[in-house]
Amino acid sequence: MNNRYKNLNLHIIKIFNSNKMGLWKEFKEFAMRGSVIDLAIGVIIGSAFGKIVSSLVADVIMPPLGLLISGINFTDLKLVLKPAEVVNGIQAPAVTMNYGNFLQVTFDFLIVAFVIFLLIKGINTLMRKKEEKPAPAAEPQPSKEEILLTEIRDILKEK
Repeated sequence: MNNRYKNLNLHIIKIFNSNKMGLWKEFKEFAMRGSVIDLAIGVIIGSAFGKIVSSLVADVIMPPLGLLISGINFTDLKLVLKPAEVVNGIQAPAVTMNYGNFLQVTFDFLIVAFVIFLLIKGINTLMRKKEEKPAPAAEPQPSKEEILLTEIRDILKEK
């Protein structure tokens, strides 16, 4: 069994060494593709947006909400499963289930999901409007007088 793994490892090393420049070149082409760079930019912007939303929830929305329900700070809500105790002169921390922090993070998620929903809804509306552009109006049909004048002009040109 051990010999089998050695052969497999040697085979993998041979493949890697024989294609070293090929693998590097492929990776470089993959990493520099526009879609990968766009994805990286999206992740960075999404991360910054997440921090903004977390601050909005923690610093702006939750304090008034906590005040409305008798001054409760949601992040401090927890269920003590085992109280703190002193063992051999060392303080052992309490074992808690921090459901308040879970509520805070859930609220963050709901706000981010709602904002993304509104953003996509707006983009879809713009795309629909772009697709529904009316066709250019056809040129109006010439009146009977214009048709008659055109015929007279054509007859005079022939003479």
